[in-house]
Amino acid sequence: MEKITAIKQDLRSSANPDKIKILSGFFKTGKGQYGEGDIFIGVTVPEIRKIAKKHSDTPVNELEALLKEPVHEHRMFALLCMIEQFKKASEDKKQQLFQSYLKHTKYINNWDLVDLSAAQIVGEWIENKEHGILHQLAGSNILWEQRISIVATWKWIRNGKFDDTIAIAEKLLYHEHDLIRKAVGWMLREVGKKDKRTLTKFLDKYHTTMPRTTLRYAIEKFSPEEKLLYMKK
Repeated sequence: MEKITAIKQDLRSSANPDKIKILSGFFKTGKGQYGEGDIFIGVTVPEIRKIAKKHSDTPVNELEALLKEPVHEHRMFALLCMIEQFKKASEDKKQQLFQSYLKHTKYINNWDLVDLSAAQIVGEWIENKEHGILHQLAGSNILWEQRISIVATWKWIRNGKFDDTIAIAEKLLYHEHDLIRKAVGWMLREVGKKDKRTLTKFLDKYHTTMPRTTLRYAIEKFSPEEKLLYMKK
C-alpha cells in the first residue's frame, strides 16, 4: 500500500485548510444533511486531477480502497484516476473499471463525485450496449444511484441520443429530493441545447405538474417570453 501512502501525502501537501469550512458547508456535511459525515481536507479539483494524472497507474484494488475512505478528496482522486485509466484502457480493463464503479456506488456519495464520473465511466461503457442497468439505478432507493442514472446519459445527449434521458427523466420527474430534481432539469436542458423540439415536447406534456426546480433548470436557455409561458401552471 505504498502507493496509497504516496497519494495521500500528495493530497495532503496540496490541501488548503482555509477551504475546509467552505467545502464542508457547500457540500452539506452537517447533521441530517445529504453529505452528513463527509470529511474534507481542502484540496481543489484541479489539484486532484494533477495528482490523479501523476498516479494514473494505481491498481484498481487500491483505487477501490481509496473509494472507501471517509475523506472526500480521497474518493474523488479514485474516481478521477479511474477516468484517466478508462481513456486509454483495453476493453477488458474498461469493463473492470465499470464493474468496480457499480460495486462501489454507495461511496460515490455526493453530487460532485457523481457528476464528474457517471457519464465518463458508466455512460461511456454502455453507450453501445444494453442500457438496462441505468433504468435499474433509476429505480434504486439510493439517491446517488438515481443521480448516476440520469447524469450518465449526458455522454449520449452530446451524441444526439435522447431516448434514455427522456425515459429516466419521466421515472424521476416527481422525486422528492432537490438533488434529483436539479439533475433531471439539467439533463433536460442539455437535451434542449441539442434538440429543442424534443425538450419542448416533454415540457408541453409535463410543465404544469413537474417540480418548479426541475422546470427552471430545463428552461434556463429559453427566452424570457418562453420561460414565462412554461412557468404558468
